[in-house]
Amino acid sequence: MARAMVSISLDINRQVGVLINRRGKVQWVIVGDSNQLWLPDIGRARGGQVRLRGIRLVHTHLKNEPLCHDDLADLALLHLDLVAAIGTQSKSGKGSLGPIYYSHLMPDQQKGLVSNLVGPLNFYDYQLHFLNFIKGLEEEIARKGGVPQEVALQERAILVNLYSKNRHTAKQDMAELEELARSADVKVVTTILQHRLHPDSRYLVGKGKLEELSLKSLQLGASLVIFNQELSPIQSREISANLDTKVIDRTQLILDIFAQHAKSKDGKIQVELAQLKYNLPLLSQKNTGLSRLTGEIGGRGPGETKLEINRRRARQRIAILENKIAQLSKKRGIMRSQRFKNKLPVIAIVGYTNAGKSTLLNTLTNSQVGVKDKMFATLDPTSRRLRFPKHGEVIITDTVGFISALPTDLINAFKATLEELEYADLLLHVVDRSDPVFEKKITTVENLLQQLNLAHIPILRLFNKVDLLPNLQYGDDSNQFAAIPISARKRKGLERLVERVIPYIEWPDGKEVIKGFRINR
Repeated sequence: MARAMVSISLDINRQVGVLINRRGKVQWVIVGDSNQLWLPDIGRARGGQVRLRGIRLVHTHLKNEPLCHDDLADLALLHLDLVAAIGTQSKSGKGSLGPIYYSHLMPDQQKGLVSNLVGPLNFYDYQLHFLNFIKGLEEEIARKGGVPQEVALQERAILVNLYSKNRHTAKQDMAELEELARSADVKVVTTILQHRLHPDSRYLVGKGKLEELSLKSLQLGASLVIFNQELSPIQSREISANLDTKVIDRTQLILDIFAQHAKSKDGKIQVELAQLKYNLPLLSQKNTGLSRLTGEIGGRGPGETKLEINRRRARQRIAILENKIAQLSKKRGIMRSQRFKNKLPVIAIVGYTNAGKSTLLNTLTNSQVGVKDKMFATLDPTSRRLRFPKHGEVIITDTVGFISALPTDLINAFKATLEELEYADLLLHVVDRSDPVFEKKITTVENLLQQLNLAHIPILRLFNKVDLLPNLQYGDDSNQFAAIPISARKRKGLERLVERVIPYIEWPDGKEVIKGFRINR
């Protein structure tokens, strides 16, 4: 049968394939073109994750090439028993058999079901008792439970970063993208760095790299691909069309993290607004699910397309949310005027996300604000009173963390929240000193403060998490950056922090007394 398939394939210059059940009966004969086959609808899979479909695909390859992405996609998505490709010799050797490649699924406790590639083999050296093999394979899959529950439930992602110049900087950016993925409860299965002088206008990474990416996603069981660069609507559409996984970019990942962590009504409104503004251009993409026409009463012709209705509704919702945020801003203004009336000084804590801002607030005010070792764990501004027994009180506020290339839509959506910073008497810039790229993050935060027109407010830098560094390693840096070394978690360096803070505060009675400050221990 293999010789007949190869002979026919060479005659018509097309791939020829057969789908065979476990009894050895040919159930389908398929004819493709010179490069690929299109499988028919072969029905539903046999029950359960631990069962394979009971059908194997054997087909020809005209160029003696290994199994391609389409072959492995069919194997993984359809749970086929096995996929094999038989090579063909040149037309002068018509009918002679070339090398054989085959692949089957196998269980992996960490990754679920992954493909196992074999070949090239000489056709006549290929020895496999198929029924014994497939019986043993299904028993092994059943014994290991098919796809582990934690693998099935958790998103598994491949991260992709494109760079044109500095590979070291690209690796740092990739490390931050991994941290973002972890904060979104996504498991990273692998990362890909690609050097390109100019991004591909259609696929960003280029067609060849996209095929490699598609193959890796199948081999590693990835359900999500995250790009560090922001994707244009065209790139998003083209990449999604070529991958059998969800595709998002860094901005969408950050928006998803914000959506997970938004607890208050204010935060949810701000996140929804940012998502709508970001996704509005994507609604211009063609989609088969949005292709029907519908008309309104009094309409003429075909009326509005479903796509146009979605865009119109999105714009209406954006207008409603912007109005709500304006009301929130007005409400916050009333609260601030009340503070001015009571002459309460305000200190705002700012810094890169996950630098320890909430921990510092808890330490200074003996509060129980939620703290997690994740990015953007705090979205809603949290204010607490800090009492100086011989002076009075100050308001100390924890704000949303910053990040490099913070999406513009997010900055605009959280403008009502960030307005709190405009009325602060002092900014405490918390820096994670244990981070190897802390200098870059200092620059990022202070540039964002300038963009927000906050450069006129006095700022104190705090080098947090110094307890994670070797002794005295941070001393010279603290002087160089005019920073105060502290450990918010272990309550170190807070006395010096107090001494540096007090001169910036205008007390109602015009006095400054350091010794009256009480630190919660």
